[in-house]
Amino acid sequence: MDTLHIIELIATFFGLINVYLLTRQNIWAWPAGIIMVSLYVYIFYVSRLYSDFILNIIYVILNVYGWWYWTRKSHSAIVSEEEEEDLVPVTRLSSRASMAWGALIVVGTIIWGYLMDVNTDADFAYFDAFTTVASLTAQYLLARKKLENWLIWIVVDVVAINIYYLKGLYFTSALYGVFLALCVLGYIEWKRSMKEHALSA
Repeated sequence: MDTLHIIELIATFFGLINVYLLTRQNIWAWPAGIIMVSLYVYIFYVSRLYSDFILNIIYVILNVYGWWYWTRKSHSAIVSEEEEEDLVPVTRLSSRASMAWGALIVVGTIIWGYLMDVNTDADFAYFDAFTTVASLTAQYLLARKKLENWLIWIVVDVVAINIYYLKGLYFTSALYGVFLALCVLGYIEWKRSMKEHALSA
């Protein structure tokens, strides 16, 4: 096994921890996510998936933001699972906001895909651009605890599974297969949490 695949395996491990903990609304998801995306910065650069490379640099910032946002009502970033759910409740986007975010993903994909296709030797430029723009959107909505983030992640994961498999990143492709299942679980868990919060309010 070469160095790239060893790094990919480590990133896969932390990625699984990250997404599982996010489905549980556990604050430790964020440091695990920071480790994962930092490793993927290198992986995607050497794999010439430049949109994903840039995406993961931004992910580092968004993970730090998510960590801060989820604990902004507490003096400590270390809280119990019950307290975590009380800090920031799960909510839904309005219809107008959903349409606006959807339009942003479509327009952003076209523009970014074109720039990558014309100015770099990127592989799968438009598909890679879609996963980049949609992932950034989903990550922000995840940090804001919007339920719809999981629906966007589900679509991203389906596209990403195929891209990474075709690039020979088999661990990463498998990781996104697990992500897909965890995103479905995340949607179910967060929807349940949202209903429970509404009943207790």
